[in-house]
This record gives sequence, structure tokens and C-alpha cells, in this order.
Amino acid sequence: MVEPMRIVFAGTPEFAAEHLKALLHTPHQVVAVYTQPDRPAGRGQKLLPSPVKQLAVAQGIEVVQPASLRAPDAQQKLAALAPDLMVVVAYGLILPQAVLDIPPLGCINSHASLLPRWRGAAPIQRAVEAGDTESGVTVMRMEAGLDTGPMLLKVRTPISPRDTGGSLHDRLAQLGPAAVVEAIAGLASGTLIGQVQDDALATYAHKLSKHEARLDWARPAVALERQVRALFPWPVCHSTVAGEPFKVLAASLGEGHGQPGQILAASKQGLAVACGEGALLITQLQLPGGKPLAFSDLFNSRREQFAPGMVLGQ
Repeated sequence: MVEPMRIVFAGTPEFAAEHLKALLHTPHQVVAVYTQPDRPAGRGQKLLPSPVKQLAVAQGIEVVQPASLRAPDAQQKLAALAPDLMVVVAYGLILPQAVLDIPPLGCINSHASLLPRWRGAAPIQRAVEAGDTESGVTVMRMEAGLDTGPMLLKVRTPISPRDTGGSLHDRLAQLGPAAVVEAIAGLASGTLIGQVQDDALATYAHKLSKHEARLDWARPAVALERQVRALFPWPVCHSTVAGEPFKVLAASLGEGHGQPGQILAASKQGLAVACGEGALLITQLQLPGGKPLAFSDLFNSRREQFAPGMVLGQ
């Protein structure tokens, strides 16, 4: 029987909130939750608490939101909580060595990739974008490097040809929490030994940005199809037609060839667009101020706007 531990949890987005929910259903005591400071969001730019903070507040758990953990007073506050273990999931702040040294059992992290592949901020989307056939969650001991610590536990899931960044995120958010709970039990009993990562196999998952969502029609259709899936539901790929922007929500590989960006065909099946290699068939899009629509629903009313021969992205 594992003795209940005092745990400090650190995380910010929905992916992390799913892990916190799992910890709250164990005998362990979550003594405090660390999360990013509230950020302005929406049209009104009102300060919005993170999903992790919302859950912690609802459960009556102390919430701490330092701008940094490098300040001595922030480290002293954490030490005063006397945690046995710190669990970190998509927190967004660097943990200096002084913080990593505070809990006797150290700090563990649930990372949404099969390390050492895709260290960094956007491992889920980069795996889809690269055409990986498998992803997963790695629970590791944390050290000062970025996602470089010894691996304690891995769970795997295939990436299907239809997976988006969103669908893979949701699946990993269900796999990760159970893996963390299992890892905590293994650490407490002393049965879990970390495996050192092979740095030679490491790849880096750069943070997502809005500017990379513009479709470059000179690229191969295969790459653009993966880009559309990887960047859904955020930041969502986009292009322009006759200077008017539109979002590309779903696409598949099409047929034909032509000048990159040229509309080859428009039908109930979708909008076929020539790429640097092959063609992309846009099946779902969104016009400014409109709702997401299947191209088949737009076909009749927008024939002139999406006429064959027009070139997108100009």
C-alpha cells in the first residue's frame, strides 16, 4: 500500500487539467496548484484563468501564479508547502535546479510525445505535421534541460491518416493521467527506474505560431494535407481567393496538376487546388464572418468566387 503523498501540481492548459483531475481521485493530497498568470482573452480582452486554475478553485485548492520561479521568495514559498513530489504538465515556466531539488522524490513531467522525439512546446502538432505513425505520452524525471530527463513510463497510440492536432491531443489527454498515477505508485514503491534518453534521436517541436498557418501552394500536397490536420483546431490553415481570406478546416489529397494555387476543379466533392506536387482537395472551409461549411454546401452559391483557373494565395 502506497502512503499518501503531498503533491504540488504545476500546469496550465486543458491537457494539464485532465491530469489534475486524475490526481484528485487518488489518495494523494494536492497541497497547491501552480499555473500561469491569468491572460487576456476574447474580444473584451478580459483576464481569463487557465483550465487548471478553474479546476483548482472549484476544488478549493490553493492556487499560486508566479511570473517566474527563479526568485528566492517564490522558491521559499514552494519549499514551505513541503511537497514529497511535484507533478508538472504543460506548465509553461522553466523550473530552475533549485526548484527541482525541493521535493524529496523530485519532479516528474507528463510530455505528449514518445521522447526523445519531439521535445519542446508543440509535440502533438509536430508529430501530425511530420507524418509520424505513432505518438504517446512519456512520463519522465525532470532535470534542468528541456524535456531531457530520464524516462519512467511510456504509453503509445497510433496516429491515423485522419487525426488532427485536436483529436490526437484529446486522446493523449486521456492516456497521460493514468500513466502519471502509475508512475507515482512506481516511484513511491521504488520499483520504477528511469531510462536515459538518447540525445542523438532527439527532435525539437517548435511552438506554434499564427504565421505558419498560411498555406504555401508551392509545397507538395502531401505536406499541405498534414499541415491542415496538424494546425486544426488552432491556429487553422488559411489562404485567399481574389484577395479575400478564408480558413481551410479539412482537406484530403486530390488529383491533377497545374500552377501552384490554381483551382483545378470545384464540385460537390470539394475544391481541387494544384500544389508544387500533386493537388489538395479542400472539403471544409470558413469564409470571413461565416460558420464552418462543407465545400459542397458552398458550391452552388460561390461558383464564381471559386471558379476553375483562379489562383489562390495571391
